Amino acid sequence: MTDALIQRTRDARRTLVRTLHNELGPEGHWSGELSSSALSTATAVTALAEVDREAHGPLIRGGLAWLARNINADGGWGDTVRSISNLSTTALVWAAFGAARADAEYRSCVDSAESYIRTHAGSLERVVPEIEARYGKDRTFSVPISMMLALSGRLGAKGWDQVRSLPFELAAFPRGVFGALRLPVVSYALPALIAIGQVIHFRTGRWNPLRSLARARTLRTLITLQPPNGGFLEATPLTSFVTMSLAGMGLGDHLVARRGVEFLRQSVRPDGSWPIDTNLATWVTTLSVKALHWDEAEIASPSFRKEVVRDWILAQQYHVVHPYTGAAPGGWAWTDLPGGVPDADDTAGALIALHALRADVDAKDAALDSSVTAGIEWLLGLQNRDGGIPTFCRGWGTLPFDRSTPELTAHALRAWAVWHSELAPELASRVGKAARRAVLFLEQSQRSDGVWIPLWFGNEAEAAQENPVYGTAQVLIALHDIRSSGLLPGSTGTMESRAVDYLLRAQRTDGGWGGAVGLVSTVEETSLALRALKPVVDATAAVEQGTRWLLDRLEESPLPQPAPIGLYFARLWYFERMYPLVFAADTLGALSVSANPRG
Repeated sequence: MTDALIQRTRDARRTLVRTLHNELGPEGHWSGELSSSALSTATAVTALAEVDREAHGPLIRGGLAWLARNINADGGWGDTVRSISNLSTTALVWAAFGAARADAEYRSCVDSAESYIRTHAGSLERVVPEIEARYGKDRTFSVPISMMLALSGRLGAKGWDQVRSLPFELAAFPRGVFGALRLPVVSYALPALIAIGQVIHFRTGRWNPLRSLARARTLRTLITLQPPNGGFLEATPLTSFVTMSLAGMGLGDHLVARRGVEFLRQSVRPDGSWPIDTNLATWVTTLSVKALHWDEAEIASPSFRKEVVRDWILAQQYHVVHPYTGAAPGGWAWTDLPGGVPDADDTAGALIALHALRADVDAKDAALDSSVTAGIEWLLGLQNRDGGIPTFCRGWGTLPFDRSTPELTAHALRAWAVWHSELAPELASRVGKAARRAVLFLEQSQRSDGVWIPLWFGNEAEAAQENPVYGTAQVLIALHDIRSSGLLPGSTGTMESRAVDYLLRAQRTDGGWGGAVGLVSTVEETSLALRALKPVVDATAAVEQGTRWLLDRLEESPLPQPAPIGLYFARLWYFERMYPLVFAADTLGALSVSANPRG
């Protein structure tokens, strides 16, 4: 890079670091801010209306007013205020106005929603089949949507006939046999399976003696799955679906429903909306630490006390079997709140952050050593037979959130790479074997065009709503890390070359990257592509051009507008205010250090 470009990079980096320090909370961690969600707001309004429309009137009215203010020009609603409209969210908003008995007051919104549904489903009567077609065999989200439509009265007098049954009685079986039962929902959705399955059974009157016998037992199970603050996974949609289901069969005063209502009351925003989840505090904290680790002076500044952040991350580790998924001790969730569940991405992120934070801390710290060992063991125990890493549970099933995925596998490899040389010999040997299996999975999951498709990030403008730039960049970063660390001495050159070729093809003429070839450039996707290409000798010109594009955006604002590229459960879109900041800060840190070219 030219001297002028190097100076611009350093100046922008200093600004981003100051912004990151300013975002640090007094408790020693970052919290971020998730986008408000039309889908979450619609489900929360419906749950509160089903429990008691009068008692929760102010919250219901506030939610409906927010939905009315945020309708898209085409008459539909997207998952965020920057998302394109989609059939699922629009149908749920339509249901919310119906559940609140607010059609007359919001006639123009209801008419717009019905017009949108007719355009995209063919008719109002076709809305359920079209939604089912979108989600295929996975009923985790299609059945809750059709249930809410029926509950709100939108499907007519015989609406419950259109709602598929859910085998909630299977939740009475021991957790160890769930994989063999081939549940039609993913591992995180057991509360929905129980509550929604029960309200469908109750409302349809479909005769099934096994379900009748399992009703009381599975309701007791539901109580054990609910965290003390009432929020299942800290997620507004899941908590709302469970709460409205209980209310829909006359159990609005059930303990689970009361706790669910309290969670909704506590999590509403001043503007009347709800986010999809309370926060991603652990995730954005580990991302922030990784973004700061390039410069010891920055990570050890007076506003950033390493030992405080380190101790906070250590405190978020789970030390008992998780009551929700049955996950073993040793993992981390995305949040510090009680609704979190240990997962692969956050466990890998915590391990990498702890490595960056340990430099000025006693190397003989027994608590840190024990925590790291448990985290490494947790990831090893999660590895699937195909060598890849799934999100929550090993061997549960074949639905998306239970399958191995490239970006999670890459993140686990990065965590193993930073620690493996400091592990006990037996554990280091196991990590080496697991890494070889993981790389084989990456070889098998790379597409012919050189890309890897991530599970947890996408792009609404891409034909399949996938984000090959994100997935490919994350895997490339991991392959470079494991090669540099010596974890895997074998060559991954063919995989890397094909991936580099794709990222170079995906660069736009303006210098930036979107989620795929031809898509509008974003700060997040450009930052990740640059981070992945920085060590590649043949990509120097592309990196310089991309750096100029990124610096132009960052000089406009140190906290750029985030893009809705995040994918939450059941393909719900979100954006996070911290993502542009942490991705860009990490990339500019990498660009500021001396290059380590790939030959």
